[in-house]
Amino acid sequence: MQTLEEMEMDMAQEIEAIIFDLDGTMWNALDGICLTWNQVVKTHPECRKEQISFEELGGCLGLPMTEIAQRLFPGTTAQQQQSLMDECCEVENAYLSEHGGILYPKLEETLSELKKNYKLFVVSNCQKGYIESFLKAHKLGAYFDDIECWGNNMLSKGENNKLVMKRNGVTKAVYVGDTAGDEESARVAGIPFIFARYGFGEAKAPDRVLDTIAQLPEIMDKFFS
Repeated sequence: MQTLEEMEMDMAQEIEAIIFDLDGTMWNALDGICLTWNQVVKTHPECRKEQISFEELGGCLGLPMTEIAQRLFPGTTAQQQQSLMDECCEVENAYLSEHGGILYPKLEETLSELKKNYKLFVVSNCQKGYIESFLKAHKLGAYFDDIECWGNNMLSKGENNKLVMKRNGVTKAVYVGDTAGDEESARVAGIPFIFARYGFGEAKAPDRVLDTIAQLPEIMDKFFS
């Protein structure tokens, strides 16, 4: 079994890339998501009579879209859930690409600094087009080398971590996220996990912890370079 010192030395070996989660890590788009989804729900009272609350929606962030549909629209068929999710996501993507969300403080400055030394990726469990809406609204596309999500290929976040690494010739990366699911995805990919404690979720045993996204360059310099 490796000692703590040996594990830290392994983690520090030539990190080439940083993989980011989106919701709760780089931005908070709950206002826009809740607004647009409730617009859709109003037109389908046969599937859900009450409005979706912030608490409900916040508890779903990071889950695959099929699981979100099962939580929010119980008692409906799989076909109804798929149709509702497709409609919600279409309206949501259009809204967010124009209005954006709330970026965490100093996000762009942090990305600009990290881009000097690392490839930057986004991997999310979101629908197709959601990451693109984030990039378009806030003009951040130039900072990222690749993106991937569940909505493109129906793969888990862990498998998509491995996919973007392979696609970009990366063997050493770290994952930055705010939920236990993000932590699990890093373990699946065999890479360190940095926990964004300021986000929506919890983590069990992260390798490092952030209280703000702006701390990330310092964490990378101190422990991963």
